Amino acid sequence: MLNRCPSGVVAVETKASTPVRAAAELASVLPASGLAAVLVFVSPRYDPHRFAAEMATRFTGTPVFGCTTAGEIALNGWDENSVVALAFSAADFDVAAHPILGLSDFRIEDHRTIGADIRHRFFGHGGNADGERCFGLLLIDGMCQREEVVLAAIHASLGPIPLVGGSAADGLRFERSWVYFGGRAHTDAAVLLVFKTSLPFLIFSCDTCEPGTEKLVVTEADPDRRIVSELNAEPAAAEYSRMAGIAGVLDVAALASHPVLVRVGDAYYARSIRRVDADGTLHFASAIDKGLVLTVATLRDPVDPTSDLFAQIQQEIGEVSLYIGFESVQRRMGVAHRCDRDMSELYRTHRVFGCNTYGELYGPMHMNGTLTGVAIGTPRAT
Repeated sequence: MLNRCPSGVVAVETKASTPVRAAAELASVLPASGLAAVLVFVSPRYDPHRFAAEMATRFTGTPVFGCTTAGEIALNGWDENSVVALAFSAADFDVAAHPILGLSDFRIEDHRTIGADIRHRFFGHGGNADGERCFGLLLIDGMCQREEVVLAAIHASLGPIPLVGGSAADGLRFERSWVYFGGRAHTDAAVLLVFKTSLPFLIFSCDTCEPGTEKLVVTEADPDRRIVSELNAEPAAAEYSRMAGIAGVLDVAALASHPVLVRVGDAYYARSIRRVDADGTLHFASAIDKGLVLTVATLRDPVDPTSDLFAQIQQEIGEVSLYIGFESVQRRMGVAHRCDRDMSELYRTHRVFGCNTYGELYGPMHMNGTLTGVAIGTPRAT
């Protein structure tokens, strides 16, 4: 399946049964030349090493970047067991990539020149970046638990260049996720992509969590492992269930339907719970610490807020060619039984392509429970 967007981006989806066939199918329909980059969102059903090697063989003159997913946002909306590929025309885009290996040993002081190096490539000596012409996408291993520190270094380094992205996933196994660059699949790694374009664009974030009145104070935690063993001085799982009003089993669906929020200033940000251990310990998807106050939330139907966001973006930048989206798997699971068809139709009609993630990146923030991304417009009339 293929969708040609008026911005010089070609969107393709394949559900081929093997990595070899998937790569071959993508190569058969995407342009053979004139591409700045190919961006892929890959179901974990495909062997990551074989898929990376096959793509490198077939796209010898074009860099391929991407990540594994917890579901794809494809040509007909929400999907799974597929590969979504976006091919960016070199006539409309220039792409600079900065791979980062060894995230477990990442130190901010070692990566302060990331943004300066990219700005120098695009804008020459002095590297004065034009935030109206560039945007950044960060793809990062979703099991590394290093998103916050990596994001802090990159966001500060990029200056005025806006940044979004997502944490790679592996379905709902929470075992090992992969990031693609350099013809290989990597763990404990990330890749920063900066796109320079003359097309209008806008980064965005959409949150559909409604804060309630019930509060949970983290009274015992292991921040390095993102686990919480006590809330309100009680066993974490039992207290969370009581305050959230969950009577049944704390399975993935229940956790996705009952998010908790952290307040930063006047805004609330979701902190998703990935799983519950047999001893009642809660594993979180983003930073957590002792003393943190969590607000129990409800998950609103995302159709109307997301539709309103798309309308607002169109008012700001004009006709939108496509949206590249990074959507929380918890957001999808929490509402899928209520509005699966409606969300898929909304994404299809607005040409949203991307994936479901273990975490979403927006500016300096690593978040959960949201849809973030970049809207790319059509060429302005001259």
